[in-house]
This record gives sequence, C-alpha cells and structure tokens, in this order.
Amino acid sequence: MATEQFNAVGRRKTSVARVYLRPGNGAWDVNGRTLEAHLPRHVLRQSATRPLVATQTEGQYDVKVTVVGGGVRGQADAIRLGVARALLKINEDFRRTLRAEGLLTRDPREVERKKPGRPGARKRFQFSKR
Repeated sequence: MATEQFNAVGRRKTSVARVYLRPGNGAWDVNGRTLEAHLPRHVLRQSATRPLVATQTEGQYDVKVTVVGGGVRGQADAIRLGVARALLKINEDFRRTLRAEGLLTRDPREVERKKPGRPGARKRFQFSKR
C-alpha cells in the first residue's frame, strides 16, 4: 500500500514549484538534487523550510519538489508557498500559525513589461533639447 502523499503548487515571480509531502524523515529532493545543492545560500534554504519550522513539523515529512522558471530567490519563495499549502492539506489547524507568519500569501509582484520606444519598462532615453 502506498503512503499518503499531499501536494500543492507555489508560485513567485516566474517560478512555479510543485511540492509533494509524504510522511518520512525530512529528506529533501529538489529537481533530483538535495536542498543544499539547489539553494546554495543559507538564507534561501531558511526561507524554503520556514513553513515546516513554524508548524514544528521538521523531520516528519519527506519533501519532493519540481521547480521551474525564475531565479533562485523566486524559486525559494515558490517552494515556501508550496510547502505551506501542502501542510494545510495535512492539517487545517496549521492555518492560524502559517497565516500569522505570512506564509500563505502569494506575493503578487511581477516584472513590468518593457514598453515600445523606451529602454525598459519606465526608463526613458536621455532627453536632448538641441
């Protein structure tokens, strides 16, 4: 019999993380690599594991993540949201804790598109009167 698995999707900027939690010993698998190999900076690893720390469930679940798009910061935050949403499916009582930590809010900020006739989204070329 297969063990129960809980999955959720987290997004941030252009990153999308599919997170799968199953009862285990706290092993992380991010795109076939360890968490340390995928997120080399300690701050990013801390961000990704924050939902587990907040709910005191570290080491109780194996986490498998498939993440695509964006950079390391966006991917770390997408993983964080995915883990938080998956924990909610496991136990709805975590909602108050996760909400207080701000872990269930999807950060809506995206890159503004580049406009025609300009070097960037808002920047203008240097003005010359003569």
